[in-house]
This record gives sequence, C-alpha cells and structure tokens, in this order.
Amino acid sequence: MNEILLGLMGGMVAGVATALGAIPALLGRSMSQRMADTMLGFAAGVMLSASYFSLILPGIDVAETMFGSVWIAAGIAGAGIALGSGFVAWLNANLPHEHFQSGLEGGADAARLARIWLFVIAITIHNFPEGLSIGVAFGAGMENGLSVMTGISLQDIPEGLAVAVALVGQGYGRRKAFFVTALTGAVEPVGALIGAAAVSVSGALLPWGLTFAAGAMLYIISHEILPETHRNGHQNRATAGMLFGLILMMFLDVTLG
Repeated sequence: MNEILLGLMGGMVAGVATALGAIPALLGRSMSQRMADTMLGFAAGVMLSASYFSLILPGIDVAETMFGSVWIAAGIAGAGIALGSGFVAWLNANLPHEHFQSGLEGGADAARLARIWLFVIAITIHNFPEGLSIGVAFGAGMENGLSVMTGISLQDIPEGLAVAVALVGQGYGRRKAFFVTALTGAVEPVGALIGAAAVSVSGALLPWGLTFAAGAMLYIISHEILPETHRNGHQNRATAGMLFGLILMMFLDVTLG
C-alpha cells in the first residue's frame, strides 16, 4: 500500500485515540492531578523511546547505507534533530497559545484571542510532531510505522483524557471540552500526511525526516511535558510513568520492528 496513505491512516488512528481518551470526561469522569501527571510521564516515555528507537536509529542506518559513512550519518542525524527541535521552538515562540499551568506564550497576540483557542493552539503544537513522526515512520517501512503508530496512539488515550479534564477544570462544558480535545487530535493526520508525503518524494529525505520528527518530539518532551509533570510535587509518579512508557514503546519497537 502507498506510504502516504498508510501514514494518513496511522495519523487518523492516533487522532481517534485522542478523542477516545476524552470520552470519560464527556461522561462526567474526573482525574486526580497525581494520575494526570503519571499519565503525562507515560506519554513522555513513549515519545522518548519512539524518538530514539523508531526515528533516530533508523535515520542513522538509512543515512549510513546511502553515504557509506557513519560520520556523515551521525552528522545528518544531529542536524535533523536540531532542525526539528528548532522548528517547534519557533512555533512555540511565534504562535499565540496558553498552557494550563504556565499561562500565555507566543507574544502579544495571545491576549487578543479567545482563551479556548489559545489552549487549542498549545495542544496542536504538541500533537503535530506526533503525527509527523507517524507519517515519517511509515515512510521508513510498515513495521516501523506500526510500532510508532501503536505507541503514540496508546499514549494519546490518557493524554486526551488529561486535556479534556483540564478544560472542564477551567470552566468549559463537558461537550465543549470533548469537542476541543477531539479537534486537537485532528492535527495528527495532517502531520502524518505531511511527513509521509515528504519522505515519499525522495528517498534522500528519509534520514532527514526521521531525525527531524525525533527532534520535534524531543523538544516537546523537555519543554512541555516534563515541566508540567513536575509542577505539582508528583515527580516520583511521573518518573515511574515515563519509565513504563519508555519500556513499553521499546518492547513494541523490538517486537513489531
């Protein structure tokens, strides 16, 4: 099957997982802050493992095969990671958005938008690299794509619940919280389509695409997820969740890949 179609379908699965995670909030279920931090730690672990095992290492292998030099391969990987993290850093600095804990970011324009859209943009910045990684991973092969899609989708379920519960806690109705959470998940198929299309245009872009997606996710882990999990004194649970997510994603990558 065409890699672009596979990437799009993989992104759609992850987007649906985000919406599924928000269903308990729609039905009136809540989540303690301790559990939310644990689940966010789990998400960080999945993304960290996927970045290394499913994106960076395959990117180095592809580049080494192309150029016959481990030095060039390592250089491409480093440059790709830097470009990916820099791209998300630029989005974070220039798109007006608001985080649940840290407040407004992205310049003076943030004050001009309705608060709900600031949250949407913040979560979209978070979700886009996940979709991108799925699309690029499918460009590297079915097995690699399946492992990344499965891991990202698994962590999108508790992540979707955490987002929906946080929106309800900010005073938004349950239906609106569910709709907004589902809407933010819709960016993942878009990111997946872009990633799969980019690496399908030219095989030479594959190592760049893999490591670019890894860099984008690594920025999100360090700048967004881990600080959120440590704000409320639940570092131990968040760390345990991160280790579990990393091990689970590593297991999926080894067994499915």
